[in-house]
Order: sequence, then structure tokens, then C-alpha cells
Amino acid sequence: MPLNETHAPDLRSWVPSANVADSDFPIQNLPFGVFRRPGETARTGVAIGEEIFDLQAGVANGLFEGEALRAAEAAGGEDLTPLLALEPGPASALRRRLSELLRDAGPARAEAEALASRLLVRMTDAEMVLPVRVRQFSDMCVSTFHIGRFAGNDERGQPITPPVFRTLPVGYDGRASSVVISGTPVRRPNGTWLAEGATTPQFGPEPRQDYELEIGIWFGGPGNALGEPISIQNASRSIFGYCLLNDWSARGIQMWEAMLGPFLGKSLATTISPWIVTAEALAPFRAPALARPEDDPQTPRQLWCEHDQTEGGIAIVLEALISSAAMVRDGFSPHRLCQTDFRQMYWTPAQMLAHHASNGCAFAAGDLLGSGTCSGPSEDAAACLFEKLLAGPWTLPTDEVRTWLEDEDTVILRGRAEREGYVGIGFGEATGKLLPAHALHTSA
Repeated sequence: MPLNETHAPDLRSWVPSANVADSDFPIQNLPFGVFRRPGETARTGVAIGEEIFDLQAGVANGLFEGEALRAAEAAGGEDLTPLLALEPGPASALRRRLSELLRDAGPARAEAEALASRLLVRMTDAEMVLPVRVRQFSDMCVSTFHIGRFAGNDERGQPITPPVFRTLPVGYDGRASSVVISGTPVRRPNGTWLAEGATTPQFGPEPRQDYELEIGIWFGGPGNALGEPISIQNASRSIFGYCLLNDWSARGIQMWEAMLGPFLGKSLATTISPWIVTAEALAPFRAPALARPEDDPQTPRQLWCEHDQTEGGIAIVLEALISSAAMVRDGFSPHRLCQTDFRQMYWTPAQMLAHHASNGCAFAAGDLLGSGTCSGPSEDAAACLFEKLLAGPWTLPTDEVRTWLEDEDTVILRGRAEREGYVGIGFGEATGKLLPAHALHTSA
């Protein structure tokens, strides 16, 4: 997506909370989501500061026409899938019109501000729900630092990875029904795992519960027919937007069952942030793909595109935090577990999608792709506890010594795209509290 007037750094909104420094949702963002007020059905909206612009109210009050109206009507139900299914043009037209309506200087301000009581809903008065009924979910693995953390570096100083990793983006198919919206509690699973030093596995509550800090990638457009690939040149046009994603990981279960790859260790829950930040909103934050060592395998022809190499990355600073029950009780702020940058991923989002569809796997609006753990090179950038524990147990501000997540812990993911000369934009939080496992029920 090219830059346009909606990205201008001098834009301000007549919605005061959108102009607060470090707001996730300034007028330059305008992400899409689905919300519900008490006693009402779900509706689609756009985040602006601490408010939600009700798209259905905008249509009812005649604020849209042409392609913008087409997009707003597509988003007029309880699910954003019809909007995602359109070609990019209508959503871009809707974004431009919303920017005109919400900016503090412009001919459309008076018309929209006069309708503010009908158009705007306080975020605190609404519950966010899944923006899309997730059709399919797959998870990739694209950080050399995540994979190489356990094996160390080679003679070049590069993380040691399996040979396949540097030849294609590796992934697996997850479980769409386990994708949940931020704020949904996550139950510690029961499963089969091997205790340290034991030779016989046991069934019970997962002892090594973990999180993984990732970016979620929302597929958009009409999709491809089964058997027809998506080219790397077209892949970026098939990405509607992005969210934050926590791939909850039961490490004990995962390690024991790994013969055919991830299964019950990964399908317990996947938490996503509620707002879809569009690819267009992130246009100012595009970055070159990660520079590779000269002696790495050559990028496969089907995954190489000059435009993707120059602008396929995205500058997003990511962090994960934890808040234990004792921290909440004693008034402590959440404790940072890691901070990392999405620019450091070995494969770009377009390469992930193009590889996934290279065998003709059919994609459609509502498909979600996880980036895999977004770890960076430093210990502070280890984006899961599996990596963090290589440096040993860690301590919370309450002096609680930890290895894995404990019951009543809340994990919080945050992300912010930033670049000098532009207004930074955020994603909102992806949070989840870990609940105790269900009591075991075994037959006599």
C-alpha cells in the first residue's frame, strides 16, 4: 500500500483521546473490530482514541458513498469477513472517508461531529468480540533467534538452525476453534507429559505452561481456488491486516507428543488482540527484509520479489508482560518478560503466505496466519519462557521465583509500529489469564 494523506503526521482528530501522546489509536491508525454493548447484538466499528466509530450508524446516517459505502455495507453485520473478502480498493476508500470525517480540520468535521452521540461508543462501554469467525489457523516459525537459542551460534556467529529453516518458512496447521479474543481466560490443560528424570509418562495438569509472542496475519481478498498457488508478487495484496497473537504452548505435552508435530500442546488456546490494523495503516512502517548472510542458501525463486525485499518487513516493537495474582494484590504494575522487534524475522509475511499457498492450499477471507515466536538476538528479546529459562529461573517484583507460568498469571502482549517522521500506531492488548486445570476424572 502506498503512502497517502491518511498517513500525514500532522493530522489530528476532533476526538480528543485520539491525540494523546502514545495512543494506540490515533487518526493515522483506524483499525477495524467488532464490539457489543450490553443487551445488543455485535456491530462492527473502527477504533479512534478511546472511542469506537460505529460503522452501521455511519451508514444509517448517510456518511458514505461509492466504494466507501460498499466497504461499510460489507462490514455492516456482526463479522468483518465480508469486508476482508473484498479487493483492497473499497477498504482503502472507507479508510480515506473515515479520516475525512474524524480529522479536526476539514469540510466533513461539522457533519460528523454533529452526529457524535450516534456515531461514537466509549470503549469502556463495549465488549470486544472476535473480529472474524476464524476459518483456518496456521502457525509459522520465522525467527532464527527463537530456533537457534537452544543450539547456539555457528562459526559465522549465526544462530544454528535446521537446514530446512533457511530454505522456506516452516509451519503447521493449528486449530481455528481455539482462537479467542483478548481477555478470554485460558484453562491450563490436562495432558500426557514426561516428568524430569522419569521414564514413564503421566497424565495430569501441564507443568510447563508457556506463552509465545507473535504477530497474527489476516488474509484478505477473494482467495485462491484449491490447487492454484498465490505468487509472492500477489501475496502482499492478499494480506488485509495484522493483530497480536499469543500462541499458548503446553511444553510438557508438546515435547512428548512431537512425533508428528504440534497437536494438543498447541491447540489449548490462541489469544488475539481485537483490532485488525490494516496493511494500509502500516505502510509508513514498512522496512527491508532481514539481511541474510552471504553464504546462506539463496532465497527460492518462488519466494523472491524485489519489492518484498525492499519493503516486506514491518517495524513493530513487541513486548510481553506478566501480572501474577500477588502482583495484583500488592499493587505492582505488570512486569516485562521481553521486548523484541518484528523486523528481525527471517521470512516476511508475504513469503509466509506465498509458501503456505505454494502447493495450492486454498485461502479465503477469515484465514489467520501466526508468524511464530518473534524472538530477537538478545536474552531480553526471548519471546517465550522456553527460551528465557536458558538463563535460569527469574524473579518477579514480589520476589516470586518463577520458571513457567502459574495459575492466575495474566500474560499481556503489546505492540507499536514506529518510525521517525510518522505518528506511531498500536494494536491494543492481547491478554489472557491462566486458570487452574480441571479436576481429573478417571474411572474406578
